[in-house]
Amino acid sequence: MATYSASSSDTHAEHPIQDVNAYSNDVTHSEGRKEGKASGEDVQYLVSFDIGDPKNPQNWSKARRWYLTILGGMLVLNATFSSSAPSGIAAALTEEFKLSEEVVTLTISLFVAGYCVGPLLWGPLSEEFGRRPVFIVSFFVYTMFQIGMALAKNTASLLVFRFLGGVFAASPLTNSGALISDIWDAKIRGKALAIFTLAPFAGPALGPTVAGFIYVSGTSWRWLFWVLTIFAGVCWILIVFTLPETYAPIILVQKARQKRKEGDTRCYAPMEVTKKTVGQQVEHVLARPFRMLFQEPMLFAATIYMSFVYGCLYLLFEAYPIVFTEGHGFSAGISGLMYLPLMLGGVTAVTTYLLTFNPRYEREVQRCSPHPVAPEFRMEMALIAAPIYAASFFWFAWTSSPSISFWAPLVAGGAMGFGICWIFLSLFNYIIDTYLMAAASALAANTVVRSLFGAGFPLFASQMYVKLGPQWASSLLGFVSLAMVPIPFVFLKFGARLRQKSKHAVAKHPSSRPNESSISSA
Repeated sequence: MATYSASSSDTHAEHPIQDVNAYSNDVTHSEGRKEGKASGEDVQYLVSFDIGDPKNPQNWSKARRWYLTILGGMLVLNATFSSSAPSGIAAALTEEFKLSEEVVTLTISLFVAGYCVGPLLWGPLSEEFGRRPVFIVSFFVYTMFQIGMALAKNTASLLVFRFLGGVFAASPLTNSGALISDIWDAKIRGKALAIFTLAPFAGPALGPTVAGFIYVSGTSWRWLFWVLTIFAGVCWILIVFTLPETYAPIILVQKARQKRKEGDTRCYAPMEVTKKTVGQQVEHVLARPFRMLFQEPMLFAATIYMSFVYGCLYLLFEAYPIVFTEGHGFSAGISGLMYLPLMLGGVTAVTTYLLTFNPRYEREVQRCSPHPVAPEFRMEMALIAAPIYAASFFWFAWTSSPSISFWAPLVAGGAMGFGICWIFLSLFNYIIDTYLMAAASALAANTVVRSLFGAGFPLFASQMYVKLGPQWASSLLGFVSLAMVPIPFVFLKFGARLRQKSKHAVAKHPSSRPNESSISSA
């Protein structure tokens, strides 16, 4: 058996099979060294990317990679748009199927509950079979469930199709971020993820707007799901014809098979010699994420904060109708427009991030080179966003009275959107920077818990707002948000110490500590 030896100057694409634990998803070029063998015994070779290899996704043209980034964001927008859309046709569903308020709420909650199951399926499957086939199959089935909703004849079919639709819609939520990581290096990945991060919040804001105008136009509520079907169908066509495979280990498998087909039977991809047993796969997919969640105080705190923020986003789809439809007497269509400031706040947050924080981060990368930037540097945005987010709930609470102009709570939604986006950008990147090779498991646990909050919060929102009133119900959320404001400050002060004690976090070099003067000036 050959021994593996890394070399950055090699120009060959095949390497003798090596210790498979040295292989990572971030495939780089390397050279193999043969071990002494008798009389010309065959040696098996690992296939890797050549320097500048056009098959390497990170070597594709920038135009192609930005297109794939936008496509990935659009797939997430599609899925999240569908998640909140039924709130705009709640009256029509109640009238046709004689549904209670709680059952109508389930049309949103069950879809988001599907996000709890989907990540446990689509992430591991994409690492086994590649991003492209998982996108093709899951989005096709998701499209079929939209047709099922448009043709639904009873309450049971509505609820079952919504849940299953959510399971398959979770595919882009899990794999679009992975696609972006496949095609961008660390320097530009932050910009791409910033644009991608906007989609999960823009979609829920647009859903009720479109649905509300469909309802007030006198068109059947079923047309909402036909619109969703058309949108999903167009996205599926784009996937089939324009989305290539981007997962490097799968591309190397394809490359190795091609070489064997051409006659060089010695060539194998690293993935072909690193097969996991069923038990290992189950442990990796189901046990490891949640074991990390409870072993890692940083991950637990970040997950609870992000989950609360995500749950409050979906709670607003029950709160806004009480404030704007019942309180101010707006129609379903006009009430839907009230969600747009949430999206506009997110757009403002992403734009501000790209113009201010990202250049600061790039300067910090150069300052800390050759060491990585400490994850705590990511807390800059959360230090600002956390107080803004808490204040926005008190703002919304005490301006939600019908006697006060609707512009006041409307603008509060913009502040919420800004805070949500910066909190997510900060903590999402913090988790990735902290756990690196274990980030997939950390994010899987984060996604499942976050989705549970998103599914659960709307179920008690109406009762809370009716019994407490909009002022005190929103104030209660503001007080909880206020209690979470110290989390990013704690990360900043104690994060390095906690990472040193962690089983999974990567401890950084002292020279990569964040520049305190730069943080204090933010």
